[in-house]
Amino acid sequence: MEKLLEEFSLGLFVWQSFLFIGLLVLLRKFAWNPILDSINERESSIKEALSSAEKAKEEMQAVQADNKRILQEARAEKEALLAEAKKTASEMINQAKEGAQSEADKIMQQAQEAIQAEKEAALKDLKTQVADLSLDIAQKVLQDELADEKKQTALVAKLLKESKL
Repeated sequence: MEKLLEEFSLGLFVWQSFLFIGLLVLLRKFAWNPILDSINERESSIKEALSSAEKAKEEMQAVQADNKRILQEARAEKEALLAEAKKTASEMINQAKEGAQSEADKIMQQAQEAIQAEKEAALKDLKTQVADLSLDIAQKVLQDELADEKKQTALVAKLLKESKL
C-alpha cells in the first residue's frame, strides 16, 4: 500500500506538474501577454502625459515670461507717456506765462503811450490856455497903455529902438 500510495503521489505529482506547466503556458498565451501589453500601453501613456505636462509647464513659463516682459514694456511706456505729458504740460504753462507776460508788456506799453499822449495833450491845452490868458492880459494892458496918445508914441519909439533892421 505504501507502494501504491507512492505511485499515486508520484502520478499525482506528475499530473499536477503537467497541469501547472499547462496553466503557465495558457496564462502566458492568454493572460500574461495582454496584461504586459496593457501595462506597457499604460506606461507609454503615462510617459506621454508626463512629457505633455512638461511641455505645458515650459509653455506656461514662456507665457509667464512673455507676460512679465509685456508688463514691463507697458510700465516703461506708461512712464514715458507720463513724462511726455508732464513735459508738454510744462511747455504749455511756460508758453502761457510767456504769452501773458508779452500781453502784459504790450498793455503796459500801450498804457504808457496813452499816458504820454494825454500828458502831451494836457500840456498843449495848458500852453494854449496860458497863451490865451497871456493874450487877454496883454490886450488889456495894451488897451490901458494905448489909450493915451503920448504913451502910444513912446511905446512905438521904444519898440523901434529895440528892433534891429
